[in-house]
Amino acid sequence: MVFSQQTDVVDFTNISALIAPDIESREVQGELSATFKMLKQTDSIYLDAVAASIVKNVTTDIQLRVSDDKLWMISNFQKDSVYEAKFIYTMVPKRAMYFTYDQVWTQGQGKYTSNWLPSIDDMNDKIEFDLKVVAEKGKTVIANGRDVEHIGAGNNTIWSFDMEKPMSSYLVAFAMGDFVKKEIRSESGIPIELYLRPEDSLKMEPTYRHTKEIFDFFEKEIGVPYPWQNYKQVPVRDFLYAGMENTTATLFSEAFVVDSIGFHDRNYVNVNAHELAHQWFGNLVTETEGKHHWLHEGFATYYALLAERHLFGDDYYYWKLYNTAEQLRSISDQGKGQSLLNPKASSLTFYEKGAWALHILNELIGEEAFKKAIKNYLEKYQFKNVTTDDFLAEVRAVSSVDISAWEKDWLKQSAFKAEQALNSLTNSEFLTTYFELVSLREMTISDKSKLLEQALQSGNDYLAEEAVIQLALEKGKEVEALYEMAFKGNTTTRQAIALSMEPPVSEALKSAYETLLKDKSYTTQESALYILWASYPQERARYLDEMKYAHGFQNKNIRLLWLALALSTEGYATSAKPLFEKELRNYSRPDYSYEIRETAFQYISSLGNWNEEVIKNLVNGCTHHYWRFRDYCRELLDELLKSEELKQYLQSKKDSFSDREKAYLERVL
Repeated sequence: MVFSQQTDVVDFTNISALIAPDIESREVQGELSATFKMLKQTDSIYLDAVAASIVKNVTTDIQLRVSDDKLWMISNFQKDSVYEAKFIYTMVPKRAMYFTYDQVWTQGQGKYTSNWLPSIDDMNDKIEFDLKVVAEKGKTVIANGRDVEHIGAGNNTIWSFDMEKPMSSYLVAFAMGDFVKKEIRSESGIPIELYLRPEDSLKMEPTYRHTKEIFDFFEKEIGVPYPWQNYKQVPVRDFLYAGMENTTATLFSEAFVVDSIGFHDRNYVNVNAHELAHQWFGNLVTETEGKHHWLHEGFATYYALLAERHLFGDDYYYWKLYNTAEQLRSISDQGKGQSLLNPKASSLTFYEKGAWALHILNELIGEEAFKKAIKNYLEKYQFKNVTTDDFLAEVRAVSSVDISAWEKDWLKQSAFKAEQALNSLTNSEFLTTYFELVSLREMTISDKSKLLEQALQSGNDYLAEEAVIQLALEKGKEVEALYEMAFKGNTTTRQAIALSMEPPVSEALKSAYETLLKDKSYTTQESALYILWASYPQERARYLDEMKYAHGFQNKNIRLLWLALALSTEGYATSAKPLFEKELRNYSRPDYSYEIRETAFQYISSLGNWNEEVIKNLVNGCTHHYWRFRDYCRELLDELLKSEELKQYLQSKKDSFSDREKAYLERVL
């Protein structure tokens, strides 16, 4: 028999696997044991497995056969009987497992785990997964569940992990690399493991700032204890998304590793809260199908907002709601709005419209009823799969308020209910004041200067930022006086100046503007360096000297800008320019993150600073697993290939590239 969906035929209860990834060949060898109970009599069942090869079938009474995307088990399976299949296999993952310089990590979101681990792509089949991972000695492995033992095996170590509860296959994950660990505990006693590269160990506190507070807040706010035995977080190189909520083991982008200065501009707090919320919404209770995806993303987005409200206050909460409302309104006004129940809806819809739907629902039925409905929903359907109707039934069970209009407006309609959103936002006194301030944009500076002054002195970052944005459109002594007041503001207000003021900076504001170079904000420093460099050519050397040791975020935003400006400044450090060129080119190499590489390519291209090594690095980028970076590299190479000379050069050097790079060149040359 052949079943497109087999959840009514067989129940896989446990998959235990030993995984041995080979970094050089990018191949995986695995030893797998699958335990399953038959719900019906049949002669064949399957595991999803993409391009698997069976090395050895250890179970004699079950035959194995592989197709393109499945591993079939053939036997006389009897109803209510429990079986165990054991086998050794190999796979060469085309997706879901990534080898990034000195790391190996997985990303199975959707149904891709079957590219490296025979499993079940169907979210409705929840399985207890216990992994063992073979790693080179000295490497650290992070995976689902409790780290139970490490066993030496020659030059390798076998790391063993135990999961106590079942989960969907897309949430199985591990990361392998050079990491150091810090362990903290929640108020309820849950171990929380925080990982970073050794060279980033001093960034542990700012990167993971507020982690315990978020965890403790969720357990109280949600009303259901954290459902798993522990929790881990690890940043990885060239991750595909901001983060991924694998059960007990969140992987996130290395871009969020920050020091205390970087924390102001680009911190992990929202992603941290979002992925942790998924441990309840998505992992504990899982959608049956894509139509109900908002039950994952809308809920995680909403609860992350609640956590930030707890940390940063009501103004922050309403400001973020306002900004997402503006995005949703704009899309809706263009006729591109989407229903929350559309399985092909955009991330903006699932995440932000979903969060708005819950915000409005909370206001509609009241916080007490809302919390009770959430608690009942999670407890009733824990370790199960749900639909939107399941959630709505729990809401109706605890509240006499009619939610049918809300269901129509927020779940079924494609249009964004902007008027309802605005009415909700006006509950915020701060936003009411903000809207009044925005309405001044068309007024003359003389008519609104007192109101802008009040905004700058209000102590509210968002009001002060709006005042600065309006100043950027004006000229004159009155404006300069207000700017002097703005320069005395906090880091956020000063950043607004750096980002909104166009060159040239006036002589009257020059001294104040120069102080931005030392602000505790890498975004401010980067913008200020460029604006000053462009405004005062005669003082470029001084500005470059002042910023020569700054690097900025993980993506080296300031250092890369500095190199480009230094190379563009006539007469500056002439003897050192070959070293600057070499450093800039080096940042295009595959051993740097794609964020660094892409910025390096941008500056190299604008400067015309190409050489054979950079061209080779660009071709490598054309085969990268992260599609946005890959597409950027391909577009850039296409532009360069308008040169027949380069075409002939690459044709002559084609055999020196890797197989993947060579295959790509054969397509484009």
